[in-house]
Amino acid sequence: MRKVLALASLFALWLLMSGLFKPLLIGLGLVSVLAVAWLTGRMDRQDGDRLELRLSPLGMGRYLLWLMGEIARANWAVTRIILARDMPLRQHLFRTPFSQKSDLGQVIFANSITLTPGTITVETERGGFLVHALDYSEGDAAALAEMDRRVAAVESGGGG
Repeated sequence: MRKVLALASLFALWLLMSGLFKPLLIGLGLVSVLAVAWLTGRMDRQDGDRLELRLSPLGMGRYLLWLMGEIARANWAVTRIILARDMPLRQHLFRTPFSQKSDLGQVIFANSITLTPGTITVETERGGFLVHALDYSEGDAAALAEMDRRVAAVESGGGG
């Protein structure tokens, strides 16, 4: 049942993304979805590596809405810096810890940092990330701690 649901989801996504409903294209889409399913099944048999998604879907939705607000706020701040005559940059490299237990949670946190304009995750270190900030302030560490807390809550199923 799980494989059928995965195939149906992939095909629905393909239809949604293509937006074309001609018989030949629908057939080619179905063939491509079946080929992807066959290849991933073959890879799973080869290495047996499994990724368990233990995320709260509702919490992830709330987190993504919050993240979009943070991205918009950071966009405005970076725009003000770029448009300023003297371009007042306070670049800084700093380490921020993470509290996520799974690799997926850590990836979500690191990518959230990078998606936020003005910051980028440079390196993964034991227990934390090395982050570059374009306009560093003392509040950046607190903002990243809040982001870390929200991602950890989504990962544990607590929401966001």
